[in-house]
Amino acid sequence: MSEWVPTTCMRCAVGCGHKQLGVEEGYGVDVVRGDGQHPVNQGLACQRGIQESGDPDGEWLSQPLVRKGGELVETSWPNALERVAERFDAALSRDRDAVAVLGSGQQTNEAAYALGKLARGGFGTRYYDANTTLCMASAVTAYYEAFGSDAPPCTYDDIPEAESHVVWGANPAVAHPVMFRWIRESAGEDDSRLLVVDPVATDTATAADEHVQLDPGEDLSLARAVLAEIVDRGAVDREFVDEATTGFDDLVADLPDPAAAATDAGVTRGTVADLAAALEDRTLIYWGMGINQSVRGTDAARALIDLCLASGNLRSGSGPFSLTGQANSMGARVVSCKGSWPGQRPFDDPSHRTEIADEWGVPVGRLPDDVGPGPVGTIDAIDDGPVEAVYAVATNPVAGMPDATAVAERLDDTFLVVQDSFRTETTELADVVLPAATWGESEGTVVNMERTVSRVRPASDTPPTVQQDIDIIAAVADEVVPGLLPEPPVDPSAMFDEFAALTAGTKADCSGIAYERLDHELGVRWPAPESDAEGGYRYHESTDDGERWRFATPDDTANFSAPPEPDPLPEPTDEAYPLTLTTAREADGYNTGVRSRSVDDPDPVTARIDPVTVANELPDSTESDDDPAVRLETRRGTITARVDPDPAVPEGLVWIPIHHPATNALTVPATDPRSDEPNFKQCAVRLRPVPETDADAPVRAPLD
Repeated sequence: MSEWVPTTCMRCAVGCGHKQLGVEEGYGVDVVRGDGQHPVNQGLACQRGIQESGDPDGEWLSQPLVRKGGELVETSWPNALERVAERFDAALSRDRDAVAVLGSGQQTNEAAYALGKLARGGFGTRYYDANTTLCMASAVTAYYEAFGSDAPPCTYDDIPEAESHVVWGANPAVAHPVMFRWIRESAGEDDSRLLVVDPVATDTATAADEHVQLDPGEDLSLARAVLAEIVDRGAVDREFVDEATTGFDDLVADLPDPAAAATDAGVTRGTVADLAAALEDRTLIYWGMGINQSVRGTDAARALIDLCLASGNLRSGSGPFSLTGQANSMGARVVSCKGSWPGQRPFDDPSHRTEIADEWGVPVGRLPDDVGPGPVGTIDAIDDGPVEAVYAVATNPVAGMPDATAVAERLDDTFLVVQDSFRTETTELADVVLPAATWGESEGTVVNMERTVSRVRPASDTPPTVQQDIDIIAAVADEVVPGLLPEPPVDPSAMFDEFAALTAGTKADCSGIAYERLDHELGVRWPAPESDAEGGYRYHESTDDGERWRFATPDDTANFSAPPEPDPLPEPTDEAYPLTLTTAREADGYNTGVRSRSVDDPDPVTARIDPVTVANELPDSTESDDDPAVRLETRRGTITARVDPDPAVPEGLVWIPIHHPATNALTVPATDPRSDEPNFKQCAVRLRPVPETDADAPVRAPLD
C-alpha cells in the first residue's frame, strides 16, 4: 500500500484522527501524521502516537508458537488452532467456567464484540473480563450509580466553554497531550483557571494556577470537605438539586466539618475554599487513575460527581469527565458483554438475556448468571475455582495485574493461550501464541472517551502468518463452537452492523451508525439512534421554556451518593514498611510498554523519591555521584530500582511507573468492593540499599 490512509490513533483514548502511509515494499507503516479533516483533533497529534504507530520498538510476533518440551516453537495455524480446540473442548466438557477469557481496550469494537460473544454465548463462562477493569471500572460504576448509564455526560466541545478546569488524580500533560493542550488553552483565558489535585507535583500540576497537594489516598476526604464547604457558603444550586436529583439531604446530614476534613486530607481550609469557589463557575472535573485505582475508587468518583451535582455543573461547559486510558476502553464497555450486554443492557435482566440469546442463536441457559469476579478474581479462580485454561487477547496480565508474581505462577499452572502482536511477559508463559495484526494493519472501529465512534483502517498488509484479531477469534470459535461466528475472514462492517443493531433503543444506541456514515463523517458520537442523529451533552437540554434534565434512572433524576462507609486502605505503613508506594504513568510506557521496550532487558525501574526521604532511608547512598541503586520491598516481592531524588514527590512516598514490567511484583491485589478495580495506588514499602556488586541484578525477584 502506498496511499495515505485515514485511521484513528490507538495510543490513548483521545481518539485523534491519523493519516498513515504504508511502506512501498514489504510490511509496515512508513509515515504517520495528524488528519486535518478529523473532527476530534483537526490535525493535532502527539509524537508518542506517531512514533508508536509508525515505528514501535517492541518485538513483533510473526508466527504461531506452541510449547514443546518446555520451549515455544514455531508451528502452523492449523496445528496451533487444533491444540487450542483440543484443550478448550476438554475443559468446557468438565465445566463451562473452566475457560477464562481476558480481553482488552486495545481491540477494535468488532473484535471485542466477537470475543465477548464467544466467551459469553459460546463458552458460557462467567470468567470473562478485560484490562479495562484495571483502569476504568470505578468510574464506570460511579456513572451507573449516579446517572443510570456509563460514560461522561460532557464532550470535548465543553472544554473551551468551561471557566474552571479541575484535574484530580490525573496527569493529562503526560497521558493525553492533545487533550491537555485544549485544557490549557481554555484555562489560559482571562476568566478561566486550572487547578490540579495530586499528591505529586506532576507536569500537569506544574502548569496549573493552583496545585492542591493532598495526602496520598485522601481524595474522598478532600472531596467531602469541598462539598461541606459548598454547603456552608450557600453555593448549592438548589433549583437544580430540587428539580433533577435525589439523595442530597441525606448526604449533607452526614458531611464532616470542612476544617476537620481538610486536616484529614492534608490541606488547609483555605485550599478547600479555593476548590469550592472554582465550582461556582462553569467547571469540568477531570479525573483519572489516581481516583479509580483504589479500594475507595467508586466512592471517590461518586464524590466528584456529587460536587458537580451540588454546584449545578451538569450543563454545557461543565460536568464530571473521567479520562480514559486505552484507545477503545469506551468501546469495550459498550459492546464486549463484559459488564453488560451490548448497548448497556442490564446483565441480569431476563428479557435482555432472552433477546441476546435469541439473536445469537444459543440457549439462554448458556449465558452466565452474573458478570464474574473481575480480573483479580478470575486469576484467583485458577487456585480455588474451576479455571484451568485462559485465553488472553491483547493484554499482558503478567506485567499489568497486581501481585504479578503470583499472577504469573497461577497462569503457569493453566493451559494458556495468548493472542498478541508483540512478545510480552505473558507470551513467555503461553502454551500457544497466536500472532495478531496491530495498529496500521487492522480494520474496524473504536470509541474514544467522549463517545465518538471512528474508523480504524490498515495502511499495510500483514505477513501471511499474522492474522486480524477478529479472524483469530472467529477461527477459535469455528473450532470450539462452530456456527456462532462467521468463518474467517470476517467482514468487520457486518460485525459492526450486528452489534449496532443490538444497541437499538438502549442507553448507548449506535444503531444509526454504519461504516458508510463513518467514511463520510469520520466520527459520530453516540447515542445515535438515527442515521442523521448524533449525541451531544447527555441528560441536559435547553428549550424555549428553560432547561430540562432527564437521567437514565428509573425516576429520571440523578442520584447523590449515600453517605460513604469506605473500606480502610489495605496496607497502611508501619515500622517494618514505613513508606507508601504509588504508581503512575510515564510518557513512554503505555499498556505495559510492550511497544516501546525489550522483554528480556527492560530499562531499570526509576523510583522517584523526595531527597529528604532518600537521606533518611539511605544515608549511605546520598554521597554517590550516580543515582543510587535501591531494593524496593513490599510484603509480596522485591525489585531493584534506580533512585531519582525528586522534590516533586512528597516525603514518605515512593513513585514508580505502573507500566514497567517489574512494578506489579510489589502492588497489593486488594480491589474496590463495587467495581473490582485493583488498589494500584497505595501499599506499604521499604527501601534497602543494594551493594555495588549487585546493582545490576535482575529488577524483579521474589521476596526472600
